[in-house]
Amino acid sequence: MRTRLISVLSGVLLALPVGAVALASPAAAATGPAAVAEALKESPVYVDPRAAAQLPKDQADALAKKIKDADKPVFVAVLPNSAEFPPESVLSTVRNNTGITGLYAIRLGDGFNAGADKAVMPTNAVRNLTSAVKSGGTVDAATQLNTFVDQALAQAKGSAPASWGTTGTDGGAPVAGLIGLGAVVAVGGGGAYALVRRNRKQKEEARREAIEKLRVVVDEDITAFGEELERLDFHPSEPGADDSMRTDYEKALDSYDKAKQIMGNVQHPDEVKGVTQALEDGRFSLAVLAARREGRALPERRLPCFFDPRHGPSTEDAGWAPAGGTARTVPVCTADAVRLREGRDPMLRTVDTEHGPRPYYDAGPAYGPWAGGYFGGGILPGLLMGTMLGSMMSTPAYAADFGSGDVGNGFEGGDFSGSDFSASDFGGGDWGGGGGFDGGGF
Repeated sequence: MRTRLISVLSGVLLALPVGAVALASPAAAATGPAAVAEALKESPVYVDPRAAAQLPKDQADALAKKIKDADKPVFVAVLPNSAEFPPESVLSTVRNNTGITGLYAIRLGDGFNAGADKAVMPTNAVRNLTSAVKSGGTVDAATQLNTFVDQALAQAKGSAPASWGTTGTDGGAPVAGLIGLGAVVAVGGGGAYALVRRNRKQKEEARREAIEKLRVVVDEDITAFGEELERLDFHPSEPGADDSMRTDYEKALDSYDKAKQIMGNVQHPDEVKGVTQALEDGRFSLAVLAARREGRALPERRLPCFFDPRHGPSTEDAGWAPAGGTARTVPVCTADAVRLREGRDPMLRTVDTEHGPRPYYDAGPAYGPWAGGYFGGGILPGLLMGTMLGSMMSTPAYAADFGSGDVGNGFEGGDFSGSDFSASDFGGGDWGGGGGFDGGGF
């Protein structure tokens, strides 16, 4: 949001040298993807004049209003099948020229395709939505686009770009919204800028605090793993050592170095996942090495012990319930499995909080990335259901501040990111739709 507001304020200030807002008509702009992008900066729906028969103005306006009312960064363009819009690149080109994170859908002739920044919608979700609206064969543009938008609005993350304004779709230019914004800038631009700076500062402080909390537990984990390496006391040239053992040992050392390197460069809480993933890989390599040296069967790859990943890979699954919570099955190490069978409490990993030591799953959202690296996103919600951390991880605020892995470049839906996006998310794909596009076409 702060990025969108700053970019909009800057644009309006530049456009107000004589106290008025200058609005360029899309019809007067150059043709091709650049013209499409300029129009989409002003309204969520753009219809090329040559494709106007596909989506008349009243239907285009209704679709634009639906998107605006939902406040989602969903962009729709209806274009003619012409050389100006190469099927293999039009999506990425429009996204690049627009510079706004979002979900982009294009009707090209009778074909259809879509792409999105991962911060707005995962690649698989976009692919599934696109396939669903094309599965019934060729349909009219209004039906196809409304079907896609209805489903997309329920799943897309982020907010609409501020440049759309709130009312009016006159030729794709939100006149009332931009004029209103110009007045706000003229009268209270300084106050708005101060608010943006304060919010940005608060958010950055929260992230730094989260990283420092994570640094404590991660440094403990890295130290513990280093001690495990020392206790193993393996020497590549020792009697009985073979190439498999040496490979396991090298993997463990590489994981140790990787964990330290990643933690030394962490800038966002979500990046800590890479540290704990590396440590888990290293612990498994040590478990395999120990089994080889002792002549035992090699262990299967399992999740770490839920109660404390420093216990190493789990050996079985056991029923357990947090205080006042519902029972669930969690992976446990041998020692904790024995404690549970004997009716004793497991050896829980605790972290410091303002209320004293607490289990990591009841210590706040900052520990989500730490746990996510050990247990992965798929199984973690089930393990943490009913805990403080589990509840927080399901909220949009958690995804924004502590990461969901799809945030990537740090720009949220509707933010101006310029060319900082993955072009592979806007590839040619299969446009289909009966328009005669093959091999990367629509």
